[in-house]
Amino acid sequence: MAILLLILGLVLFIAAYVTYGAWLAKKWGIDPKRPTPAHTMRDGVDYDPTQPKVLLGHHFSSIAGAGPITGPILAAVFGWLPVYLWIILGSIFVGGVHDFSALFASVRHKSKSIGEIISANIGKRARILFNLFAWLTLILVVAAFTDICASTFAHNPQTPEVLNGARSGTISILFIVLAIIYGLITRKLNLSGITSVLMGIVGLVVFIGLGYYFPVLKFSQATWTYIMLVYIFAASVLPVWFLLQPRDYLCSFLLYAMLAGGVAGLFITNPSVNMPAFTSFMPANGSYLFPILFVTVACGAISGFHSLVSSGTTAKQVNNEKDMRLIGYGAMLIEGLVAVLALMAIACYGKPSENATPVQIFANGISSMINSFGVPKDFGMVFVVLAFSSFALTSLDTATRIARYMLQELADSVPSLKKVIGNKYAATIISILAAWGLLQYGYTKIWPIFGSVNQLLGALALIAVSVWLLRRKKNSLFTGIPAVFMVCVALSALIILMVQNLKAGNMVIGILSLIIALLAVALVVEAIVAISKLRKGKIEMLDDDTPEQAAG
Repeated sequence: MAILLLILGLVLFIAAYVTYGAWLAKKWGIDPKRPTPAHTMRDGVDYDPTQPKVLLGHHFSSIAGAGPITGPILAAVFGWLPVYLWIILGSIFVGGVHDFSALFASVRHKSKSIGEIISANIGKRARILFNLFAWLTLILVVAAFTDICASTFAHNPQTPEVLNGARSGTISILFIVLAIIYGLITRKLNLSGITSVLMGIVGLVVFIGLGYYFPVLKFSQATWTYIMLVYIFAASVLPVWFLLQPRDYLCSFLLYAMLAGGVAGLFITNPSVNMPAFTSFMPANGSYLFPILFVTVACGAISGFHSLVSSGTTAKQVNNEKDMRLIGYGAMLIEGLVAVLALMAIACYGKPSENATPVQIFANGISSMINSFGVPKDFGMVFVVLAFSSFALTSLDTATRIARYMLQELADSVPSLKKVIGNKYAATIISILAAWGLLQYGYTKIWPIFGSVNQLLGALALIAVSVWLLRRKKNSLFTGIPAVFMVCVALSALIILMVQNLKAGNMVIGILSLIIALLAVALVVEAIVAISKLRKGKIEMLDDDTPEQAAG
């Protein structure tokens, strides 16, 4: 059964990429001859044309995060069938469209953020609301993933024989050093193709070996938290080619290896699915299938964070418009495959009721799969934990950089703030301090609200792109329908969480949920007004080559 589910998922994802993805590209008017902002606005810091295979690695590593692993495992309390169906259908018709359309709209808008697109097509007030909403979402991302990474790398001196955390942490720091060296060498010598790939793989093997056999960084979770905060500050302000781009590219090899190993291991072991297909619309934990299933699976089907990556760092590096289907739509389908593997890990090798964290369940499942072709279980556990932390770490540094973008754009909207937070250093520090404040509540309290807010951000991004397409006389049905569905899902989930947190006395999280919900409702109203004006001819319709004019 597990093999059949994996094969079915692979076939559907490949078919969707070849057919639906290509059809969307044709309908939207992807033009390979049109110069991208990476060329027309090249500055060597943010705008930098990049080979599609390198950018795919950077983009995939940035968007994947911990969500496609954590989400399906937590959602498995409803049974494997509803989770599987949402991963497949969500990735193809919601998440993939969301990522692809956000990247396309951004590239056509000088690689500006979704907030800037909203400003030009819905209104300046809506832009301020969205940027504030997006910044709050990113702060939740930074807080949640910092906690995930720090807890994953932490070493407990009371159990000195357990070295998984120390090994993963040591290797991750070595990765950062390797990425800087790799980025400098490949850029200086202009290396590309097989030479750069081989050099990257050799470097990974050497540094993984060093970290595995010499796990010298045996720090507590608190120490790792501060190390992470220092790292993401540097990642936010340094040129993208110096650290983010090479590190994410190298990490993509690790992630692809984990995927390949898991798929191959699943075929060899042919494990049985030991979980019921469906449990209940309301399992023992008190959560309702609608809307909690959808926001729990989160990044495994759609993630609003992806739109910020697509229109934040990725859009500024697109070399040719023809690359956008691979990077935008293709990366989301790969993430869907990761989510399917995570679901198989718990369906075949674990139970959602066990007292194990999602990463432990995932690592146990995948290491059991790859053990079938000779990889020692202990090494497999470290390797999978390392891959998991690479997902989280790449999303963490990208989220911090985009949070900086959001604050700088907010400062541009409010002149009195521009002198205070208009520069990249101040914007980064403020974002990190805000995330550090939320960190005091811990991962378990942050993750539920992150899932709901993240999905709501995806809905708002789909609304923004829908208005953008409408203004250009393009069909927006394929973004509009998912947008309406996700607004209903995410808003209802956020309201439920808000009530639960307020009742439990978690006032900061509860009030934050209320503020975010009100911001989202205000943005939806602004979008409806803009669409009404478009229908009545009060907002000028545009062609692809017409310069943007603010909607109001």
